[in-house]
Amino acid sequence: MNYMFCSLTHPGRSRSNNEDSVTFDDATGLAVLADGMGGYNAGEIASSMATTLIKTELTHWLSNAGEQASGQEVRRALETCVENANRSIYAAARANPEYSGMGTTLVVGVFHAEKLQLGHVGDSRCYRLRGDQFLQVTKDHSLLQEQMDAGMLTPAQAALSPLKNLVTRAMGVENEVLLEVNELQVEVGDIYLMCTDGLSDMIDDPAIAHILQTHSLLTQMADELVALANKNGGRDNITVLLVQIVDGRERIGLMPRWLGKY
Repeated sequence: MNYMFCSLTHPGRSRSNNEDSVTFDDATGLAVLADGMGGYNAGEIASSMATTLIKTELTHWLSNAGEQASGQEVRRALETCVENANRSIYAAARANPEYSGMGTTLVVGVFHAEKLQLGHVGDSRCYRLRGDQFLQVTKDHSLLQEQMDAGMLTPAQAALSPLKNLVTRAMGVENEVLLEVNELQVEVGDIYLMCTDGLSDMIDDPAIAHILQTHSLLTQMADELVALANKNGGRDNITVLLVQIVDGRERIGLMPRWLGKY
């Protein structure tokens, strides 16, 4: 299998700064996306620290481990790198008054040996399109999700709630962070979409699925997703990271192996 990556980020229509951060490494199959929060510029610091530190440490480990690493070993490495990044963000917040209270959500995936080790913290999401089936494969760590799980709110009521952005987990707010990790089997043809809530709050799932199903290039999908989020209000920063699984026998030259915009 081969993995094709594409990322796109935009400040949206209401904000002058962008507190989202996104990166990937096609050589090791790593994808990382974060949505920062905090005071002036602090959200940008937290999200940038998360993506940079995780990419640096995890790509080094993956490059050395190679294909021989088991799924369990990849998972442990993923958890360790997130823990280390979390402590660094927490320490920076405590050492600098202007960064006090900063934190970030996170979605991080390692595509390895026909599996995806997928970790997340907070309400940034990962979706999967497989054939005609579009599925949210992460569950938000948010007050709204807890209320829906308890039967207090329906999804329709939650969509209109003013409490949309209250997360129950985030990196950097405490010395330890609880990363939720799941292993998924990947198949040729799968498209995975990681995104911040600036996308998922502006576009419903059927509309996201329609864009992924009606375009052949990842760049087109990314452009259309961000454009529609902005058309629908663009009330927050918007970031998408797309990963497509293709048959290793296909000529990668027919489509770019990596595509990124920042």
